[in-house]
Amino acid sequence: MLVSKAAKRYASALIDIAKEDKILDVILEDVKMTNATIQDSKDLTLFLNSPIIKPDQKQKALEAIFADKVHKLLFDFLRFVASKNRGNIIPQIMDSFIAKYEEMNGIINVEVRSASKLSDKQLNQLSDTLAKNTGKKIQLHTLVNPELKGGLAVKIDDTVIDGTIKHKLEKLEDQFLASAGE
Repeated sequence: MLVSKAAKRYASALIDIAKEDKILDVILEDVKMTNATIQDSKDLTLFLNSPIIKPDQKQKALEAIFADKVHKLLFDFLRFVASKNRGNIIPQIMDSFIAKYEEMNGIINVEVRSASKLSDKQLNQLSDTLAKNTGKKIQLHTLVNPELKGGLAVKIDDTVIDGTIKHKLEKLEDQFLASAGE
């Protein structure tokens, strides 16, 4: 998701206040829950994005949904953002907050695709190896895709290390086709 400059500024302000109040980790968990709630509800997303709905109506809706579910700081923050007619960028703010938190704490997200579910031992070994090689804390996100046949594909930012059997077979096929054409 493309994050606007305004969303980044709001996220930075929320991080600064949460750090100052020494509740950054609490706010992070509430931000993740808020983000998931909004993204899981198409109706709520459309509601927040609607230019027809007035800021005070968006504020009331956010109050009804989050009043007793998030820390007061985040609750007040959400109400403030809605009051400034910026309810449409709340998901961007939440994404930016999470990204900034992870950057501050040396955490990188790694996507791992495999043909079958990896054991906890395999995941721990992979995480430890990646942590040693990158010098960062690793947050693994696993996806199972039986079409890969075997092996792993690891994606870190824009870099993909494809060690799947499917990929190797495709490369072998390309080599055969190239040599057959000569």
